[in-house]
Amino acid sequence: MLDCGTGARRLGHRLLQEPGRKLHLLFTHYHMDHVFGFPFFAPIYTPGYDVRITMPAFSEEEARDKLARYLNGVYHPTRLRELQAQVSFAVERPDRVFDLDGYSVVGLRLNHPGGSVGWRITAGGRSVVYMTDTSPFTKPGLGVAAGQEPDGREVRVIEFLRGADIVVYDTMYELDEYLERMTWGHSYPEYAIALCRAANVRKLVLFHHAPDHDDDHIDAREARFKHEVSPTVAVAREETTMNVEG
Repeated sequence: MLDCGTGARRLGHRLLQEPGRKLHLLFTHYHMDHVFGFPFFAPIYTPGYDVRITMPAFSEEEARDKLARYLNGVYHPTRLRELQAQVSFAVERPDRVFDLDGYSVVGLRLNHPGGSVGWRITAGGRSVVYMTDTSPFTKPGLGVAAGQEPDGREVRVIEFLRGADIVVYDTMYELDEYLERMTWGHSYPEYAIALCRAANVRKLVLFHHAPDHDDDHIDAREARFKHEVSPTVAVAREETTMNVEG
């Protein structure tokens, strides 16, 4: 499980109907829209669940303290120490490969105010990459989006994405919106496509839609990129299931 937005509530109730009782939850950063579903995630209140939380931090104590701010008896009636599931914390630094029950995971520092980490998860020879939240890694008019050689940090990002089966990438803005908000820590579709093409990614999922973009806007965006083949492009929708093998 990656981050904990509003979808965590419905997912949690669905997971209660399934036999598994061990969960791995990876956070990318601590901004509210990626965390505020956690207090409403039913498995953390269910005895018998083993929930391991991996977060970017300097120590387990720091990770625990940051998440505890949302469950402290003030912003939510439950405190972190009162959870009935077995909840443990782990800290993993970017660029270090680690194992989660057979899944090989590695992180990459992203370009976002306050910091953020992208995660690449590999199992059975297949890889999924989750890249949110992040601005482009070079200035407009430079690098792969401008048809040039990768610039600066783009080289590391392309290697991180290299050969992935699915990349879920932050494309919150359109290009003109990004140019007005370059320091806000989000990207746009053409940039994500250029990176994924350079990295030989199979499928790109446009993600982290702007709240001001309605369904018609998202549908038009999907139609705009439906003919892309390297990579193929889809837009993220709630409760969508994707087969990594297909």
